[in-house]
Amino acid sequence: MDKKKYLITSALPYANGYIHLGHIAGAYLPADIFVKYKRLKKEDVIFICGSDEHGTAIEISALKEKVTPKEIIDRYHFANKRAFEELGIEFDIYSRTSNEIHHKTSQEFFLNLYNKNLLIKKSEKQLYSEKDKKFLADRFVEGTCPICGYEEARGDQCESCGSNLSPLELINPKSKISGDTPVIKESINFYFPLEKFQKKLEDWISQKTNWKYNVKNYCEGWFKTGLKDRAITRDLEWGVKVPLEGYEGKVIYVWFEAPIGYISATKELFIQRGNPEKWKEYWCDENTKLIHFIGKDNIVFHALVFPAMLMAHGEYILPDNVPANEFLNLEGGKLSKSKGHGILVKDVVKEYNPDLVRYVVASNLPENKDSDLSIDDFKIKNNNELAGILGNFINRTVVFAKNKFNNKIPARQNNESEILKTIKTQADIIEKCYESFRFRDALNETMNIARIANKFFNDMEPWNVIKTDVNKCGEIINDCLNICYSLAIAIYPILPFTSKKILKILNETDTELDWNKIGNINLKENRELGENEILFPQIENNNTTEDKEMEEEISITEFQKIKIKIAKVITCEKIPNSKKLLKLKIKIGDKEKQIVAGIAEHYLPDELIGKSIVVVSNMKKTKLMGIDSEGMLLAAKKDDKLVLLSTDKPIDDGADVN
Repeated sequence: MDKKKYLITSALPYANGYIHLGHIAGAYLPADIFVKYKRLKKEDVIFICGSDEHGTAIEISALKEKVTPKEIIDRYHFANKRAFEELGIEFDIYSRTSNEIHHKTSQEFFLNLYNKNLLIKKSEKQLYSEKDKKFLADRFVEGTCPICGYEEARGDQCESCGSNLSPLELINPKSKISGDTPVIKESINFYFPLEKFQKKLEDWISQKTNWKYNVKNYCEGWFKTGLKDRAITRDLEWGVKVPLEGYEGKVIYVWFEAPIGYISATKELFIQRGNPEKWKEYWCDENTKLIHFIGKDNIVFHALVFPAMLMAHGEYILPDNVPANEFLNLEGGKLSKSKGHGILVKDVVKEYNPDLVRYVVASNLPENKDSDLSIDDFKIKNNNELAGILGNFINRTVVFAKNKFNNKIPARQNNESEILKTIKTQADIIEKCYESFRFRDALNETMNIARIANKFFNDMEPWNVIKTDVNKCGEIINDCLNICYSLAIAIYPILPFTSKKILKILNETDTELDWNKIGNINLKENRELGENEILFPQIENNNTTEDKEMEEEISITEFQKIKIKIAKVITCEKIPNSKKLLKLKIKIGDKEKQIVAGIAEHYLPDELIGKSIVVVSNMKKTKLMGIDSEGMLLAAKKDDKLVLLSTDKPIDDGADVN
């Protein structure tokens, strides 16, 4: 019987922006954790990802910046690749859909369906710019919204009222490229017959008893509405060209060719490894488990559309599972690349230990419903859990061995250990969590090893035992050091950098980690330990990059640019779905402004109405949770206490603070 193989994919991130923690929680960290776990189990696994680099959004970005699409995709491809690496996410290949092998693979896939007469031709009315000499895709058109009258509505959506639109619905449409008024012309495009595959998809998904409820429920919703045929080509220049004569100026729709990127990237991987045909052993072998890690906004493509494409093509395996996650919110607001609300990976890894970032995200994974991440989580999780539980056990064990056993692994009396048996049983519990894609549970059960270990250390009281029985104490510390080794294995999927540090402390850097060694006696007696280090130093303050910049010295001229004034609070209310934010309307002299401030945990709205406060009045307007904020109030904070700055005597609002 052929050995089971795992083909793991993470959704291809779109190369028009930087990766943020919402993306990481949805598609990348869960996949990386699963892959690392499977590799500890010595399974045959390949992990595929890459940049999605076609589509109108990239062309629009290029037009705005007056650069080529290639410059846009290069910027974000390499930046995001580096961000993944800094976070310890290890793909076998991080490819890109602009590569020649992807274009060729997508065109071959298209021709396979075309030659089977599966594709449907449809003639449609579209907007055409005589000046630009091209059909205008939806995002290349701007006009007045027919619903609300907003004059800068896009051809696919009105950003003012949120209505979905088509370019033909816009009033007074204009080309975003040249400003030309387009005319209506007929254009022929190909459609994929998704409706034809509904019954087959329903039968296939009905057998998926191990799929997440939220994923199956989402698919059933689409089935109830009824699947509709989808355009497979469109009139654009940037993308994979349609490989048919007479269809110049058309590309394969990005929704269709992007998932084919998983196949083309696998081909590329094995070309790099010198075995160009081996990709088929993964994509065309029924012993392979294809697992797509995605966010919920991608369920329709990975659980319905791409499987239908694979069914239509033939030869390829279908997904074994699509363990989609919901959305990770920040302080109650949805993380959004387009709205600039989120924490970018490239920034957060400069502020925090990457394993702390992995731990915070893993502990907040939105596995079955949306979850909420707070900036305070970094300090709390670091100090209370990673330092207080995991780091504490490693440190106290190693320090004891160093001080009482000459920095060596003490000898043991026998090869039986009840505590190590308990640790092995705990590993079985963690394994079941991983196999069912319950990563938050896996994290908690992994930390339970450290909790069990700390309790064992406390209960055994080696500091007392050594006074009367050195050999027995040595066995206790031997057990504890072997638990440290087991922890290095168990935490590796979530905390890979810390795992390596523990091995270095144990002087076991050349050891190949193996899940099955958890709970075993792995360390050789009387061998010297390495140098100890504090794995997770306490975080005293949650300093951000902005805080650090403010600590730098500035000149009096720079300070004079900051306008600090007295303001009177007119109204104040809580912001829905946020634990920390209040919305204040303030009066500064004859002007009224709106401020969003993170003080809801310290003040009730009614307390602030009528209060005179100190504000920076000339801050640039920004958005928090989609709400405009036109200033910044000033407060004093130490630890968990926060007090707003105000005046000790009455003074009119609008007064300058000098």
